[in-house]
Amino acid sequence: MARVISVCLPLWPTDRLRRQDDTLSARPLIIAGRVGNRRIVTAADEAAMGLGLHPGMPVSKAQALVPDLLIERADPAADLASLERLAFWVLQRIAPIVAVDPPDGIVIDSTGADHLHGGEEAMLDALIGRLVLSGVSARAAIADTWGAAHALARFVAQPAIIAQAGSAEALLSPLPLTALRLPPSVASGLHDLGFACIGDLLGQPRAPLTRRFGPELCRRMDQALGQLAEPIEPLRPEGLVEVRRAFPEPIGAAETIARYIRKLVASLCTALEERGLGVRRLDLLCTRVDNRVETVRIGLAVPQRDPQRLTRLLCDRIETIAPGFGIEIMTLTATLTEPLAAKQISSLDATAPDLSGLIDVLANRVGPRAVYRMAPVASDVPERSVRRIPALAEETGAGWPDHWPRPSRLLPRPEAIETMALLPDHPPNWISWRGIRRRVRRADGPERVFGEWWKRDAELIAVRDYFRIEDDAGERFWIFRAGDGENAATGSHRWFLHGVFG
Repeated sequence: MARVISVCLPLWPTDRLRRQDDTLSARPLIIAGRVGNRRIVTAADEAAMGLGLHPGMPVSKAQALVPDLLIERADPAADLASLERLAFWVLQRIAPIVAVDPPDGIVIDSTGADHLHGGEEAMLDALIGRLVLSGVSARAAIADTWGAAHALARFVAQPAIIAQAGSAEALLSPLPLTALRLPPSVASGLHDLGFACIGDLLGQPRAPLTRRFGPELCRRMDQALGQLAEPIEPLRPEGLVEVRRAFPEPIGAAETIARYIRKLVASLCTALEERGLGVRRLDLLCTRVDNRVETVRIGLAVPQRDPQRLTRLLCDRIETIAPGFGIEIMTLTATLTEPLAAKQISSLDATAPDLSGLIDVLANRVGPRAVYRMAPVASDVPERSVRRIPALAEETGAGWPDHWPRPSRLLPRPEAIETMALLPDHPPNWISWRGIRRRVRRADGPERVFGEWWKRDAELIAVRDYFRIEDDAGERFWIFRAGDGENAATGSHRWFLHGVFG
C-alpha cells in the first residue's frame, strides 16, 4: 500500500523573508501583490493575522487597521525557488521521492521509508520539528494518496495526522469542497447547487457533474480516493549525480535486477570519481509498467564509492522491491554526497580496523537511529551528561566525569522510591523500589548536584543529593533526594532511584 506525506507551509512567503533577512523587525508582516489594478494582501504572518488581517484583503484596509504594519512586495519566483531548495533538503533526509506542491507545500512518497525513521509518527515528528526549529511553520499528513494527504494537511492536521490505510473516504467526507484542489469557479458553482462538503458529492451520478463542470472534478475525487493514480514526479536538482537504464522488455527476476544494479553502481562510481565525491545516501528507483515506483534507500556511515560495497548493500534490499508486471526503468541517484579524495595505502602503516562496512549493513537493516554510540556532554545533571551520536562521528572533545563513580545503567527517568532517612545528610536505612523492600547495608555520599540555573529559572536553587547504596544481596543502586534536606524551596525532598551499578 502506497503512503504519501503532504507538508503544508501556511506562512511560507513570510517565513522565507524572515529566515533570509534577520533585520526584519518583530512588527506584523504582510506580503503585497497585485490582482489587476488592485493591491491586495497575498500572505500575512501569524502576528498580522492575529490583528485581523488575511490574504485577499486590500492593502489600504490593512494599513488602516494596523498603522505600524511591515509591507514587503510579493515575489512568487523567489518563493518557488526557495521551496524547491527546501524540498531538496527533505529529499536528502526523508525519502527518495519528493516534489514541490506549489504554492505552499511539499509532497513525499514515503512508501517503505518509515522504518528508517522509527515509524510514521516518529518520521512526521522529526520532519515538523526540524522545520519549526528552522523558523518555518508546518503541518503534515500521511495518507494513501496525494489528494487525501493534501486535504488532511490543510484542513485537519494540528500539526500532524496519520490516516490509517483505507480510511480516506471517511476522513474526507466532512471536509469542504476546496480540499479537493478544485478551481475556484468549480467550487463556487458546486456551492451554488447546494453541495457543502466532499461527502455530498460521493454518491452523486458522475455524468451530470462532468457535463456541467468538466472532467477535473471527478478526476480529483478519484485521485483523492485512490481510484485513479496520481504519480509524483521526483525533484531532480541540477548537479545531482544520477544514472538511468531503460529496458526494451520489462524485468522482474531478482537475479536480473541484481545484475543491472551492479552495472548502474559501476557507472555511478565512475561519475563520482570524476567529480571527487563519495556517496552518503543512495536511492534506487524502479519504475514499473503500471507507473508505480518502487524505491530502495541506503545510507553510508562515511563517504564511499566502492562498487562492491554499494552493490552488496543494494542487493540485500532486493526482496523489498515488488516488480509487479515488470520494471521498465531503473534509476540510481547519489542523493547525498561529500568530497572524497583518493588515499595512498601502505601495508607498513598500522591502521585502525574499518568498521564502516559493518555499521552500514546494520544501519540499513534496522535503521540508522538504532546504530549509535554515546558521547559525554559537559553537564553535571546526569540525564543531560550523555547524548547519542552517529557510530563513526568525530570525538566531541568532552571527557567522561571521573571524580565520582557513575552507574553502568542509567534509567530513562528517575523512579520514585519509598525510604526512611535522617535529614539532612544521612543515607536511607531502607528503600522500597518496584514493590521490593531492600535494607541498606552500605552507603557513600552525599554528592551534591546543582541545577543548571542558566537554562531554566526553576533550577535556580534546585539541588540533588546523590548516594551510592548497597543492599543485603550485594546489589548497588544510585539514589538521590530532591532538595538539600532543609530548605523546601530547593526541592520536594522526595527520594528517587536513578541508576544501577553493574
